[in-house]
Amino acid sequence: MSKKVEQSAVEAKTMRTNVLVGRYDHALDPKKRFTIPSEWRDAMGSPNYVYVMPDPSEKCLNLIPAAEMETRLQKLREKALFDPQCNRALQVIGANADQLTLDVQGRIRVRDKLLQFANLTTTVAMVGSVRMIKLWDPRALAPEDRIEQAALAEALKEVGF
Repeated sequence: MSKKVEQSAVEAKTMRTNVLVGRYDHALDPKKRFTIPSEWRDAMGSPNYVYVMPDPSEKCLNLIPAAEMETRLQKLREKALFDPQCNRALQVIGANADQLTLDVQGRIRVRDKLLQFANLTTTVAMVGSVRMIKLWDPRALAPEDRIEQAALAEALKEVGF
């Protein structure tokens, strides 16, 4: 295989990264861990860690890939280091978020406080939201086998797809 073809394959693989779609339901194990699917770990660039924080408007958690968080942090680095308003906001975010290390099997353990917030007791519905993963109580979502066409149409319109 020529170097140019090899490089194109690498570029194509890179272009696919960071797109998180689909839904996976996973039981919490006895230690309250669950596995991030390997397809998503690959899409996130096989990270060593991810970030988790409560959603500000819904009773679910947001699992944010390290690369996505780094993009957000770059913007924050442009602000003054001792901006009081920014620092108060960042303190609130920091107090309610966790950086979680993935074990060799791709499992993470979310703090009890966050699990309780999202009512995650036995099963986690992991829903790809393109840039991040939403962690839901499966009972709060439509059944996996049902497509909500009106909601899809509205979502596509909202993002100009």
